[in-house]
Parts: sequence; structure tokens; C-alpha cells
Amino acid sequence: MNNKEFIAELAQRTGQKSDATQKMVNTLLDAMCESFMADNAVQLPNFGMFEVKKKLERIMVNPSSGQRMLVPPKLVLGFKPNPSWKDKIKNGGAE
Repeated sequence: MNNKEFIAELAQRTGQKSDATQKMVNTLLDAMCESFMADNAVQLPNFGMFEVKKKLERIMVNPSSGQRMLVPPKLVLGFKPNPSWKDKIKNGGAE
């Protein structure tokens, strides 16, 4: 499902116009991004939790040349799904 299809489905379910729904989704994503930049996790009830994690500095070896390189630390965004969703997906959608 692409963005246009998602917005159309969401607009239909909420009874709103597509433009208003697009604005609502953009506002939600902007708020989430601001929270991530402040190093805060975002938990959505009955869905899961998004959190910023720090990957430590590490040494990596290039397989073709055998050269060792130092990979600097970085921040990555992680998602931990709600256990009930995880179980539903494992069972192929059956409850």
C-alpha cells in the first residue's frame, strides 16, 4: 500500500477529506520526528513502540580486501511491536 492508497483508506474510515487526512498524518509524523530528535521513545497503544537506539563504535572487516575499518557510532530508529500483533503475524493473521 503506497501513501496515496493509505491516505484514501484512512480518509474513508474517518469520514474526512483526503487533504485533511494528509495534513493529520503529516502532523503526526512531524511530532514523532521531533520526539525522536529529543531522544524520546514514542509508544502507540495496541501497536508498538518506536525508540532511538545508539549503535556503538565497532571494527568491520572488508571481505574482499581484508582491510579493517572503524565504523563510527550512530543512532538508529527501532520498532518493537506489541506482543499481540507479533502473535497475529506469526499465525498468518488468524487469532
